[in-house]
Amino acid sequence: MSQPAIHLEGKVAIVTGASRGIGEAIARAFAGAGAKVVLAARKPEALSQVAESIVAAGGEAFWHAAHTGHPEECDALVRAAIERYGKVDVLVNNAATNVYFGPMLDTEWAAWDKIFEVNLKGYFAMNRAVARHLIERNAKGSLVQMASVAGIRAAPLQGVYGMTKAAVLSMTRTLAVELGSAGIRVNAIAPGLIDTRFSAALTTNDAIRDHVVSATPLGRVGMPEEIAGAALYLASDASSFVTGETLVVDGGWTIG
Repeated sequence: MSQPAIHLEGKVAIVTGASRGIGEAIARAFAGAGAKVVLAARKPEALSQVAESIVAAGGEAFWHAAHTGHPEECDALVRAAIERYGKVDVLVNNAATNVYFGPMLDTEWAAWDKIFEVNLKGYFAMNRAVARHLIERNAKGSLVQMASVAGIRAAPLQGVYGMTKAAVLSMTRTLAVELGSAGIRVNAIAPGLIDTRFSAALTTNDAIRDHVVSATPLGRVGMPEEIAGAALYLASDASSFVTGETLVVDGGWTIG
């Protein structure tokens, strides 16, 4: 049996949180691999700039503004993708938030609700909408969840965020079991410290950054493009026998 190539020719992919950082890198990688990409985030201006840049580079993409913490907007996003491209084959759940950085016991309920709304309810709503579409089409597909090493190990000063990412890993495993017979694969990626605006509270804090880097065998923080490579693998047919797994991309931090 020949080894499948890592490409996304003929596939349609939705990437949430695609206006910057890891989501933008994934959208660009997918388009470069031949996918038609639907970019989603809350702010139209940044989304349109990324989509226009992808098209200018020869890719196929369009954007749709959506707040994934609102299930009705998740459903509308999937409908928009189907109306534009006729189907959806791949989902990357990447939109996330962390509105509180500090001791876990001091977390305000408003922050708790916001983090859970986007990081967990939003992921579930997107998974359900795309999975139902795939089942209706009797089509195989790949659902990729952006988790975090914060969901695997203790997450001091990011406790509620870490809780949501741990829940994402549980959701990944259960959906993989429940959707496997339909040919739908569900996997997760757990990035370590990546140099993005989202992680600026960590990467711009010299003490925290130095602590993480010193405990990382590769001796540095990661880049968004390095997470995009993992997402491309899990979205493609090259990972056709992989489901329910979490691919840790952290420079070795969790093995230290």
